[in-house]
Amino acid sequence: MYSSKINLRCLLSYLFQYVLCCYFLVFAHQVFGQELNCVVTVDATRLQTDQATEKSIFPNLEKNIANFINAKDWTTDEFKRGEQINCRLLITVTKSPVQNVFEATAQIVSTRPVYGTTYETTLLNFNDRSFNFRYVADQPMIFNDNNFTDNLTSMLAFYVYTVLALDYDSFAKLGGNPFVEKMFNVANIAQSSNELGWARTTNTTNRYWLAENLQSQQMIPFRETLYQYHRLALDTYLINGEESRKKMLTCIETMTQINKVKPSSALFNVYFDAKNVELVNIFKEGTPEIRKKFRDLIVLIDPANAAKYDKVLD
Repeated sequence: MYSSKINLRCLLSYLFQYVLCCYFLVFAHQVFGQELNCVVTVDATRLQTDQATEKSIFPNLEKNIANFINAKDWTTDEFKRGEQINCRLLITVTKSPVQNVFEATAQIVSTRPVYGTTYETTLLNFNDRSFNFRYVADQPMIFNDNNFTDNLTSMLAFYVYTVLALDYDSFAKLGGNPFVEKMFNVANIAQSSNELGWARTTNTTNRYWLAENLQSQQMIPFRETLYQYHRLALDTYLINGEESRKKMLTCIETMTQINKVKPSSALFNVYFDAKNVELVNIFKEGTPEIRKKFRDLIVLIDPANAAKYDKVLD
Protein backbone atom coordinates (compact mmCIF):
# COMPACT_ATOMS: atom_id res chain seq x y z
CA MET A 1 0.00 0.00 0.00
CA TYR A 2 2.80 2.37 0.96
CA SER A 3 4.62 1.57 -2.31
CA SER A 4 1.49 2.29 -4.39
CA LYS A 5 1.11 5.66 -2.66
CA ILE A 6 4.71 6.51 -3.58
CA ASN A 7 4.11 5.48 -7.20
CA LEU A 8 0.92 7.54 -7.31
CA ARG A 9 2.73 10.52 -5.81
CA CYS A 10 5.56 10.19 -8.37
CA LEU A 11 3.04 9.94 -11.18
CA LEU A 12 1.22 13.05 -9.98
CA SER A 13 4.55 14.85 -9.63
CA TYR A 14 5.55 13.97 -13.19
CA LEU A 15 2.15 15.05 -14.48
CA PHE A 16 2.42 18.34 -12.62
CA GLN A 17 5.90 19.02 -14.04
CA TYR A 18 4.70 18.12 -17.52
CA VAL A 19 1.70 20.45 -17.31
CA LEU A 20 3.86 23.21 -15.85
CA CYS A 21 6.40 22.80 -18.62
CA CYS A 22 3.66 22.92 -21.27
CA TYR A 23 2.21 26.02 -19.64
CA PHE A 24 5.48 27.88 -19.78
CA LEU A 25 6.07 26.82 -23.36
CA VAL A 26 2.63 28.03 -24.38
CA PHE A 27 2.96 31.17 -22.28
CA ALA A 28 6.32 32.00 -23.82
CA HIS A 29 4.89 31.45 -27.29
CA GLN A 30 1.98 33.74 -26.58
CA VAL A 31 3.90 36.52 -24.86
CA PHE A 32 7.19 36.83 -26.65
CA GLY A 33 7.68 37.39 -30.35
CA GLN A 34 10.04 38.93 -32.87
CA GLU A 35 10.70 42.65 -33.03
CA LEU A 36 8.80 43.72 -36.14
CA ASN A 37 5.22 43.53 -37.30
CA CYS A 38 5.69 44.44 -40.94
CA VAL A 39 2.91 44.42 -43.50
CA VAL A 40 4.44 43.66 -46.90
CA THR A 41 2.79 44.46 -50.21
CA VAL A 42 4.26 43.67 -53.63
CA ASP A 43 2.48 45.58 -56.40
CA ALA A 44 3.24 44.21 -59.88
CA THR A 45 0.34 45.84 -61.74
CA ARG A 46 2.71 48.13 -63.62
CA LEU A 47 4.85 45.28 -64.85
CA GLN A 48 4.45 44.73 -68.58
CA THR A 49 5.33 41.14 -69.43
CA ASP A 50 3.98 38.28 -71.52
CA GLN A 51 5.54 35.75 -69.20
CA ALA A 52 2.81 34.47 -66.89
CA THR A 53 5.40 32.90 -64.64
CA GLU A 54 6.87 36.30 -63.90
CA LYS A 55 3.73 37.64 -62.26
CA SER A 56 2.82 34.37 -60.60
CA ILE A 57 5.81 34.52 -58.24
CA PHE A 58 4.81 37.75 -56.48
CA PRO A 59 2.39 36.30 -53.88
CA ASN A 60 5.19 33.91 -52.97
CA LEU A 61 7.68 36.78 -52.82
CA GLU A 62 5.36 38.83 -50.61
CA LYS A 63 4.99 35.95 -48.17
CA ASN A 64 8.73 35.22 -48.08
CA ILE A 65 9.68 38.84 -47.46
CA ALA A 66 7.15 39.13 -44.62
CA ASN A 67 8.52 35.94 -43.09
CA PHE A 68 12.12 37.12 -43.52
CA ILE A 69 11.38 40.38 -41.68
CA ASN A 70 8.90 39.24 -39.04
CA ALA A 71 10.09 35.76 -38.10
CA LYS A 72 13.79 36.54 -37.67
CA ASP A 73 15.34 37.65 -34.37
CA TRP A 74 17.12 40.93 -35.17
CA THR A 75 18.03 41.80 -31.58
CA THR A 76 18.70 40.02 -28.30
CA ASP A 77 15.84 41.87 -26.60
CA GLU A 78 12.53 40.26 -25.72
CA PHE A 79 9.43 41.83 -27.25
CA LYS A 80 6.03 40.98 -25.76
CA ARG A 81 3.05 40.47 -28.01
CA GLY A 82 1.74 43.90 -28.85
CA GLU A 83 5.15 45.52 -28.39
CA GLN A 84 6.42 44.81 -31.87
CA ILE A 85 7.33 47.77 -34.06
CA ASN A 86 4.66 48.36 -36.66
CA CYS A 87 5.91 49.06 -40.16
CA ARG A 88 4.87 48.78 -43.80
CA LEU A 89 6.85 47.89 -46.90
CA LEU A 90 5.33 48.60 -50.30
CA ILE A 91 7.36 47.29 -53.24
CA THR A 92 6.21 48.49 -56.66
CA VAL A 93 7.67 46.39 -59.48
CA THR A 94 7.98 48.40 -62.69
CA LYS A 95 10.11 46.34 -65.06
CA SER A 96 11.65 42.94 -65.67
CA PRO A 97 14.57 43.40 -68.12
CA VAL A 98 15.41 39.68 -68.01
CA GLN A 99 13.74 36.70 -66.39
CA ASN A 100 13.90 36.72 -62.56
CA VAL A 101 15.40 40.23 -62.48
CA PHE A 102 13.16 43.11 -61.43
CA GLU A 103 13.37 46.84 -61.27
CA ALA A 104 11.27 48.34 -58.51
CA THR A 105 10.74 51.14 -56.03
CA ALA A 106 9.93 50.75 -52.36
CA GLN A 107 8.34 52.79 -49.61
CA ILE A 108 9.24 51.96 -46.02
CA VAL A 109 7.15 53.41 -43.19
CA SER A 110 7.51 52.71 -39.48
CA THR A 111 5.55 54.02 -36.52
CA ARG A 112 5.83 54.26 -32.76
CA PRO A 113 3.03 54.41 -30.17
CA VAL A 114 2.66 57.59 -28.12
CA TYR A 115 2.42 56.96 -24.39
CA GLY A 116 -1.09 57.03 -22.96
CA THR A 117 -2.80 57.30 -26.35
CA THR A 118 -3.92 55.16 -29.27
CA TYR A 119 -1.99 57.45 -31.63
CA GLU A 120 1.05 56.17 -33.51
CA THR A 121 3.62 58.69 -34.67
CA THR A 122 5.58 58.07 -37.88
CA LEU A 123 9.33 57.63 -37.40
CA LEU A 124 10.37 56.68 -40.92
CA ASN A 125 8.88 57.42 -44.31
CA PHE A 126 11.51 56.61 -46.92
CA ASN A 127 11.17 56.13 -50.66
CA ASP A 128 13.79 53.96 -52.32
CA ARG A 129 13.86 54.61 -56.08
CA SER A 130 16.34 51.83 -56.81
CA PHE A 131 14.90 48.76 -55.12
CA ASN A 132 16.14 46.37 -57.82
CA PHE A 133 16.52 42.67 -57.13
CA ARG A 134 16.74 39.14 -58.47
CA TYR A 135 14.25 36.55 -57.26
CA VAL A 136 13.46 32.96 -58.20
CA ALA A 137 10.28 31.36 -56.86
CA ASP A 138 10.76 29.49 -53.58
CA GLN A 139 14.42 30.43 -53.30
CA PRO A 140 15.56 30.59 -49.66
CA MET A 141 16.19 34.10 -48.34
CA ILE A 142 19.57 34.01 -46.65
CA PHE A 143 21.29 36.95 -45.01
CA ASN A 144 24.63 37.27 -43.23
CA ASP A 145 25.76 40.51 -41.60
CA ASN A 146 29.31 40.01 -42.81
CA ASN A 147 28.73 38.87 -46.39
CA PHE A 148 26.80 40.00 -49.44
CA THR A 149 24.48 37.19 -50.52
CA ASP A 150 22.06 39.06 -52.76
CA ASN A 151 20.66 42.54 -53.15
CA LEU A 152 17.14 41.76 -51.92
CA THR A 153 18.11 40.39 -48.51
CA SER A 154 20.73 43.11 -48.03
CA MET A 155 18.16 45.83 -48.72
CA LEU A 156 15.61 44.22 -46.43
CA ALA A 157 18.13 43.84 -43.59
CA PHE A 158 19.31 47.41 -44.14
CA TYR A 159 15.80 48.77 -43.66
CA VAL A 160 15.10 46.51 -40.69
CA TYR A 161 18.17 47.97 -38.97
CA THR A 162 17.08 51.49 -39.96
CA VAL A 163 13.64 50.95 -38.42
CA LEU A 164 15.22 49.55 -35.26
CA ALA A 165 17.77 52.38 -35.03
CA LEU A 166 15.15 55.12 -35.21
CA ASP A 167 12.76 53.33 -32.86
CA TYR A 168 15.41 52.73 -30.20
CA ASP A 169 16.68 56.31 -30.57
CA SER A 170 13.17 57.56 -29.81
CA PHE A 171 13.06 55.69 -26.49
CA ALA A 172 16.62 56.26 -25.24
CA LYS A 173 19.29 58.81 -26.13
CA LEU A 174 21.35 57.21 -28.92
CA GLY A 175 19.70 53.90 -28.04
CA GLY A 176 19.86 52.87 -31.70
CA ASN A 177 23.68 52.81 -31.86
CA PRO A 178 24.00 49.01 -32.34
CA PHE A 179 21.62 49.11 -35.30
CA VAL A 180 23.22 52.18 -36.85
CA GLU A 181 26.47 50.25 -36.87
CA LYS A 182 24.78 47.24 -38.44
CA MET A 183 23.03 49.20 -41.20
CA PHE A 184 26.27 51.06 -41.99
CA ASN A 185 28.09 47.72 -42.17
CA VAL A 186 25.44 46.30 -44.54
CA ALA A 187 25.78 49.37 -46.77
CA ASN A 188 29.58 49.16 -46.84
CA ILE A 189 29.61 45.47 -47.74
CA ALA A 190 26.91 45.90 -50.39
CA GLN A 191 28.92 48.61 -52.19
CA SER A 192 31.10 45.89 -53.71
CA SER A 193 28.03 44.50 -55.51
CA ASN A 194 27.76 47.61 -57.75
CA GLU A 195 23.99 47.46 -57.30
CA LEU A 196 22.16 50.79 -57.45
CA GLY A 197 21.49 52.64 -54.20
CA TRP A 198 24.62 51.65 -52.29
CA ALA A 199 27.14 53.99 -53.89
CA ARG A 200 28.27 57.42 -52.77
CA THR A 201 26.67 59.45 -55.56
CA THR A 202 25.24 62.91 -56.07
CA ASN A 203 21.86 61.42 -55.15
CA THR A 204 21.94 62.28 -51.45
CA THR A 205 18.74 60.39 -50.63
CA ASN A 206 19.86 56.84 -51.42
CA ARG A 207 20.72 54.07 -48.94
CA TYR A 208 24.37 55.06 -48.71
CA TRP A 209 23.58 58.58 -47.56
CA LEU A 210 20.90 57.44 -45.15
CA ALA A 211 23.47 55.18 -43.48
CA GLU A 212 26.16 57.86 -43.65
CA ASN A 213 23.91 60.43 -41.99
CA LEU A 214 22.89 58.17 -39.12
CA GLN A 215 26.51 57.17 -38.55
CA SER A 216 27.99 60.68 -38.87
CA GLN A 217 29.33 62.38 -35.74
CA GLN A 218 27.90 65.65 -37.05
CA MET A 219 24.41 64.16 -36.93
CA ILE A 220 24.57 62.91 -33.33
CA PRO A 221 22.72 66.03 -32.05
CA PHE A 222 19.98 65.26 -34.57
CA ARG A 223 19.62 61.72 -33.27
CA GLU A 224 19.49 63.07 -29.72
CA THR A 225 16.54 65.26 -30.68
CA LEU A 226 14.67 62.09 -31.66
CA TYR A 227 14.70 61.12 -28.00
CA GLN A 228 13.91 64.62 -26.80
CA TYR A 229 11.03 65.05 -29.25
CA HIS A 230 9.41 61.66 -28.73
CA ARG A 231 10.14 60.60 -25.15
CA LEU A 232 10.36 63.98 -23.41
CA ALA A 233 7.78 65.93 -25.43
CA LEU A 234 5.36 63.80 -27.45
CA ASP A 235 4.93 61.15 -24.74
CA THR A 236 4.03 63.88 -22.23
CA TYR A 237 1.85 65.93 -24.58
CA LEU A 238 -1.42 64.96 -22.89
CA ILE A 239 -0.06 66.12 -19.52
CA ASN A 240 1.13 69.55 -20.63
CA GLY A 241 0.75 70.38 -24.31
CA GLU A 242 2.28 73.85 -24.08
CA GLU A 243 5.40 72.58 -22.33
CA SER A 244 5.72 69.81 -24.91
CA ARG A 245 5.55 72.36 -27.73
CA LYS A 246 8.37 74.33 -26.13
CA LYS A 247 10.53 71.20 -25.97
CA MET A 248 9.73 70.41 -29.60
CA LEU A 249 10.66 73.95 -30.58
CA THR A 250 14.01 73.47 -28.86
CA CYS A 251 14.53 70.34 -30.97
CA ILE A 252 13.80 72.32 -34.14
CA GLU A 253 16.23 75.06 -33.07
CA THR A 254 18.90 72.36 -32.68
CA MET A 255 18.10 71.05 -36.15
CA THR A 256 18.55 74.48 -37.71
CA GLN A 257 22.08 74.56 -36.32
CA ILE A 258 22.82 71.06 -37.63
CA ASN A 259 21.42 72.03 -41.02
CA LYS A 260 23.99 74.81 -41.29
CA VAL A 261 26.80 72.28 -40.85
CA LYS A 262 25.27 69.49 -42.95
CA PRO A 263 22.65 71.01 -45.27
CA SER A 264 20.23 68.95 -47.38
CA SER A 265 20.93 65.81 -45.38
CA ALA A 266 19.00 62.65 -46.18
CA LEU A 267 17.90 62.43 -42.56
CA PHE A 268 16.18 65.80 -42.70
CA ASN A 269 14.22 64.72 -45.76
CA VAL A 270 13.23 61.45 -44.08
CA TYR A 271 12.31 63.13 -40.81
CA PHE A 272 10.11 65.85 -42.23
CA ASP A 273 8.46 63.52 -44.74
CA ALA A 274 7.36 61.62 -41.64
CA LYS A 275 6.59 64.58 -39.37
CA ASN A 276 5.29 67.58 -41.34
CA VAL A 277 1.56 66.86 -40.85
CA GLU A 278 2.05 65.98 -37.19
CA LEU A 279 4.03 69.16 -36.54
CA VAL A 280 1.36 71.33 -38.16
CA ASN A 281 -1.36 69.71 -36.05
CA ILE A 282 0.63 70.19 -32.85
CA PHE A 283 1.82 73.76 -33.36
CA LYS A 284 -1.41 75.20 -34.73
CA GLU A 285 -2.76 74.74 -31.19
CA GLY A 286 0.05 76.87 -29.72
CA THR A 287 0.19 80.53 -28.79
CA PRO A 288 0.63 83.07 -31.63
CA GLU A 289 4.22 83.63 -30.54
CA ILE A 290 5.06 79.90 -30.56
CA ARG A 291 3.32 79.37 -33.91
CA LYS A 292 5.25 82.17 -35.62
CA LYS A 293 8.58 81.09 -34.17
CA PHE A 294 7.94 77.50 -35.27
CA ARG A 295 7.02 78.53 -38.80
CA ASP A 296 10.03 80.83 -39.20
CA LEU A 297 12.43 78.09 -38.07
CA ILE A 298 10.93 75.10 -39.84
CA VAL A 299 10.91 76.58 -43.33
CA LEU A 300 14.68 77.07 -43.07
CA ILE A 301 15.14 73.31 -42.72
CA ASP A 302 12.21 72.04 -44.77
CA PRO A 303 11.36 74.64 -47.43
CA ALA A 304 9.69 72.00 -49.62
CA ASN A 305 6.78 71.86 -47.19
CA ALA A 306 6.55 75.60 -46.53
CA ALA A 307 2.94 75.80 -47.77
CA LYS A 308 1.90 73.19 -45.20
CA TYR A 309 3.66 75.04 -42.38
CA ASP A 310 1.96 78.29 -43.36
CA LYS A 311 -1.29 76.74 -42.13
CA VAL A 312 0.03 77.04 -38.58
CA LEU A 313 -0.43 80.81 -38.85
CA ASP A 314 -4.08 80.62 -40.00
